[in-house]
Amino acid sequence: MDLHLHSYQRQHQPDWPAAAVAGLAAGAVLMVLELFWSTLVSGGSPWAVSHMISAIVVGPAALQSSDFSVTVVAVALAAHYVLGVLFGLVLAAIIVPFRLDSTVGMVLLAGAVFGMVLYLLNFYGMTRFFPWFAELRGAPTVVTHLIFGMTAAFLYWKFNRY
Repeated sequence: MDLHLHSYQRQHQPDWPAAAVAGLAAGAVLMVLELFWSTLVSGGSPWAVSHMISAIVVGPAALQSSDFSVTVVAVALAAHYVLGVLFGLVLAAIIVPFRLDSTVGMVLLAGAVFGMVLYLLNFYGMTRFFPWFAELRGAPTVVTHLIFGMTAAFLYWKFNRY
């Protein structure tokens, strides 16, 4: 009986390491998509988004240029990965109790909804504190956030050991 109860409880708790890795990997995918979009599609500086993300940590002074800076990129990478891991953990905390990982379709849908909520939170809610992100509102950023959520959810589904 005790073994059965323990097994039941473990099945209904997130696999935190899997969630962290899924968020980290999905954050990396998002960064590559942002670099691709800013460079090849919009014709802007590939480092502009890094400056915006870095400004969350170091303040608006990071927005003074969009040139390459090792410090700016390092801070942006660290912030981006920390947020990716955090969002991966939050997503797993939502997926598991509602059993949204029962099928690949369900987990992808949950990830897409999560990505859309993140987009709305980041580019409409958080712009009160970080107004420079308002200029990134639009379809490309929605798509990258949908991909982030779906990637994080799918990877969690694949990596989950419970």
